[in-house]
Amino acid sequence: MAPDAAEERYLTDKPRNLAKPAARGFTLIELLVALAVLVIMATVAVPGFQRMMARNEVAAEVMRLKSALAMTRSAAITRRSTVTLCPTVDMTQCRIDNNADGKAWLATLAIFEGRGEPGDALLRSFDESRLPSLTYRNDNRPVRYAALGRSSGYNGTFRLCGRHEEGARVIVNNVGRVRVDSRRPPC
Repeated sequence: MAPDAAEERYLTDKPRNLAKPAARGFTLIELLVALAVLVIMATVAVPGFQRMMARNEVAAEVMRLKSALAMTRSAAITRRSTVTLCPTVDMTQCRIDNNADGKAWLATLAIFEGRGEPGDALLRSFDESRLPSLTYRNDNRPVRYAALGRSSGYNGTFRLCGRHEEGARVIVNNVGRVRVDSRRPPC
């Protein structure tokens, strides 16, 4: 027979519906196993994540270069004049340091109407690169497009060297067209 409410209060000092719930939680062993699984997963995932981030940095830089080259070519055709793409420091002229060891083209890129000399109009600029190394040709000349959209004499290859063995090449031919080779260049 079940005790009535008065007896229940006397036996437990609390009504039945206010009785202390059973203890819940994890044991120390369960917590250690969960922590071990988490550490193993992180050990496997972190290198892959870093490699993916390096690939994304290179892909973003390829798109930055392709956009800059396409805009430069388009500006040359629409303005029917020579337009230059080059790195710049002060946004007033091209500045290419041949002793920069792959750092010259990492600077802000600028599109100038003309040859990129002082007094030429700045048409557009692009933010700095985040890659460790970016070079163009061996002489680091700027890319110039003539009125017909050709880059005769300025063809060459941009070599993009990223982290974790990632990289690509952006190739500009004499006609002014751009293509991408996703193999990592020798850096």
